[in-house]
Amino acid sequence: MKIKNGFVAKEIAGQYVVVALGQASKIFNGIIKLNESGKFIWDMLVVGAEKQDIVDALLGEYEVDAAIAEADVEKFINELKGANILE
Repeated sequence: MKIKNGFVAKEIAGQYVVVALGQASKIFNGIIKLNESGKFIWDMLVVGAEKQDIVDALLGEYEVDAAIAEADVEKFINELKGANILE
């Protein structure tokens, strides 16, 4: 999975947000706020990481139960798919 071209995460006033630039703004006009783990997942998706790779990386980075990490990654990915942000 990979983030489509034209979507970027920017830090604004200490908060990371996802915005659409250029042509991407024609399909997405909103803003998505990211917490620390959301930014971590976003960065992995930018380089095309797969779901299980992201879950494994979260487990290595944060103290979280594997089932919770998997559910959180699935939810995040589904939200991005719903917003037409993933390729």
